Amino acid sequence: MKIAVGITGASGVVYGIRLLEALRDTEHHVSLVLSEWGSKTIGLETSYTEDYVLSLADCVYDSRDMAATAVSSGSYGIDATVIAPCSMKTLAGIANGFSDNLIVRIGDVALKERKPLILMVRETPLTLIHLRNMTAVTEAGGIILPPMPGFYHKPQSIDDVINQSVGKVFDMLKIPHNLFTRWGHEADHE
Repeated sequence: MKIAVGITGASGVVYGIRLLEALRDTEHHVSLVLSEWGSKTIGLETSYTEDYVLSLADCVYDSRDMAATAVSSGSYGIDATVIAPCSMKTLAGIANGFSDNLIVRIGDVALKERKPLILMVRETPLTLIHLRNMTAVTEAGGIILPPMPGFYHKPQSIDDVINQSVGKVFDMLKIPHNLFTRWGHEADHE
């Protein structure tokens, strides 16, 4: 598959980084669009460098480059798009068709081409406006997948919690993985 990944400046940038790391271990082609605030959040929230994050993708595009034909055009053939984390601004842009940057545009392209669009929205508490925007994206065919960890797999570290949410993205994309122990399979890992 050709997978487009957008990383916005919402808190939780580690979800996008871990998603890229896990995708790197697959045969899928990954295009990354990193926003300016996504880049800043990498420095604020993690010990990773921007260069490391960029190295995880096969192709990288500037979020201000609306002429990045490969990912901004439906004819390129992106098979799935994931925005992790997805800010409420990006959600609002996608929900209302306001493609003012390349991350919103790749979300818009996924919806218009009827390809999977997964938004790992990051905010709490949620306002009615946030909920309405999530509803609009869902009605248009998108998948709202907030990183809300389950604890049935008995996480032992923050990495276990992150991997479980990233594993849910892999499930939506039908990519086999061993990122977390599934409910009822604890005996499989003992």
